[in-house]
Amino acid sequence: MELTVYNTKGEKTARTVTLNDSIYNIEPNDHAIYLDTKQYLANQRQGTHSSKEKSTLSGSTRKLKKQKGTGGARAGSIKSPLLRGGARVFGPQPRDYSFKLNKKLKQLARLSALSYKAKTENIVVVEDFTYESPKTKNFVELLENLKLTGKKTLMVFAESNKAVYLSSRNLRQAKVIRACDLNTYEIIRAKNLVILEGSVAEIEKTFQN
Repeated sequence: MELTVYNTKGEKTARTVTLNDSIYNIEPNDHAIYLDTKQYLANQRQGTHSSKEKSTLSGSTRKLKKQKGTGGARAGSIKSPLLRGGARVFGPQPRDYSFKLNKKLKQLARLSALSYKAKTENIVVVEDFTYESPKTKNFVELLENLKLTGKKTLMVFAESNKAVYLSSRNLRQAKVIRACDLNTYEIIRAKNLVILEGSVAEIEKTFQN
């Protein structure tokens, strides 16, 4: 699959890049994408939620009333879940939401996500660039030139670029990521995938290892 390389002004250059069919042109596996995305989101959860049960709630253990002769049900301590301010029954407790997935399945999921982007023609290759200093205005201008304003965009660099990262950080619809950090969730979440010319080889290197 051949794509034309664009410059930062949104103009076509005379150069083209060839995307590896084994990465961008496989038969997508929807279930693998689902599992990998589910794992990514589960790993983001802190799992620190906690509610107080009867044994952890502070309060008197004295019986509220006598056990017999009242005509009503027996009542225990003031910490009873039936009373206002009492404990919670089977409430959430701290836990780890992460789970394991095989490396081959995660690899299949990422390749499937990239293949979907290629099939829908939502991949743009841009020549390598950088900024001397962080400036959001420059990044916004780049998106306008590429006609990606207002669209969720994921930009892939071969290596970390602090100036570009800081320039894009204030934009909700744009995100900058390294090729080695590509994951299924970010690829699927973005409407358009912008790959820098120098990161094409880095992506192939990452997924062929």
